Amino acid sequence: MGGVLTGFGIIAVVILAGYLLARSGAAGPQGQFVLNRVAFFVATPALLFYTLAHAEIATMFSSRLPLAAMTAFGAAGLFLLLAPLVRRGKKRTVPEQALGALSASLLNANNIGLPVALYVFGDYAEVVPVLLFQLLILNPIVLIVLDLGTSGRVTLRGILSQPFRNPMVIASALGVLVAVSEIPVPEAVFEPFHIIGGAAIPMILIAFGMSLHGSKPLAAGEHTGEIILASLIKVAVMPALALGFGVLVLGISGPELTAAVMISALPTAQNVYNFASRYNVGMVASRDTVLLTTVLAVPALSLIAALMM
Repeated sequence: MGGVLTGFGIIAVVILAGYLLARSGAAGPQGQFVLNRVAFFVATPALLFYTLAHAEIATMFSSRLPLAAMTAFGAAGLFLLLAPLVRRGKKRTVPEQALGALSASLLNANNIGLPVALYVFGDYAEVVPVLLFQLLILNPIVLIVLDLGTSGRVTLRGILSQPFRNPMVIASALGVLVAVSEIPVPEAVFEPFHIIGGAAIPMILIAFGMSLHGSKPLAAGEHTGEIILASLIKVAVMPALALGFGVLVLGISGPELTAAVMISALPTAQNVYNFASRYNVGMVASRDTVLLTTVLAVPALSLIAALMM
């Protein structure tokens, strides 16, 4: 479990730094806003391009890819089905519902998933197919919904052109294109993307920490039921879905199955809050779900490791 604790420890320190930064006032009133915008439009696209361009083809398209899709869509669908039962009659916009479903299904495959895969299983390859699915399929679907749902107008042209206007989608597609085509790209060309992309996760985590200052996370409110529902689906139901789909549908067993189940129990990715901040919708629910799943994921992963390893 060293990889799990290492990943969570790193995240906690960086989030704390963001909280202290906001408390000191050193970043000014617009600091959090600027960090989120730079992360969304510049740093994260650079990270996605660099990561996918260097991924191995066989690893990207292994059996873990369809399993990642099944578990994520299953978790998101379950949230959309059950969420009306815990809203107490409160209506939600389409973007809010999309972010809630994403909170229940988008796992932190990068800054927690990579350490877990490396230190627990000895190879980060187990998490690459999940990253690929999230970057090229799940994220674009939600970003399209958010973009159209907050723009005030929906047209066929807008739906078809949206993927070509979103920097994250474009960067992910170009990264896969480079990897699949095996285009010989000099490392000197990759290096700026490596440097800029390296700032993405710290900026997202620091901005998340800044959002905690002056707020009361997990305080009672109209979103509490949905936050708890999304959190339980993410850390408890999603691993069960991975186990069921892996065994019954794909015939996966052994260490590969164990890795799939553990990775499915990872907490909600901070990118959910980044998306919410970018579109100024569902920020409180997204932030609190990220926080709660990060806390719950430690005992969940420990239990899975004790039962399956």
